[in-house]
Amino acid sequence: MSFLKRSRPDAETSSAAEESVTARPGSKGRPTRTRREAEAARRRPLVPQDRKDAKRRDRDAAKIERNKAQVALVTGDEANMPYQHRGPQRRYVRDLVDTRHNVAEYFFPLALIIMVVALVLPLVVPSAATVMSTLMLAVLWGGILVCVVDALILRKRLRSRLTERFGEVGQGLVTYGLMRAVQIRRWRLPKAQIRHGESPRS
Repeated sequence: MSFLKRSRPDAETSSAAEESVTARPGSKGRPTRTRREAEAARRRPLVPQDRKDAKRRDRDAAKIERNKAQVALVTGDEANMPYQHRGPQRRYVRDLVDTRHNVAEYFFPLALIIMVVALVLPLVVPSAATVMSTLMLAVLWGGILVCVVDALILRKRLRSRLTERFGEVGQGLVTYGLMRAVQIRRWRLPKAQIRHGESPRS
């Protein structure tokens, strides 16, 4: 009984302290959290609870980014292009390639047609097999030689124009231009933004 009598004032004191905290003007109305409680509230699980939903959201986000990049390659929106196509130097290289008629973009489709004809014609006209094989070799090797010479001319032009405009030739820029020159103009990505003979954009 004496213990209960002693504990009652302590309880009343605690209750009064809580009331004073609540009633105090400008107070939060609740005791301040401990550091451990604050850190526990900030923690988030490293692995999401619903993994399937998280994977689906990641796939949707990646699909949206791919679609934006694909549209940008067609429209010329550099802000959303893949990183390997961004920057003023790469845009300038694309324009230098797109403003000229490149031999390789015409030769490779022609070479494919010649190879098909050379394979099919001897089946129809057996006597033409020797003539067609000789013609095919002459056209292929002659075309390859012309493509190499044209590529060397383009390489020299890219280096000189890049140095003149930017003061240096960035790594991989010349190769970037040569690979674009081989592609058929209609199928190039990013799409050509200037016509043949026009000056590169500033």
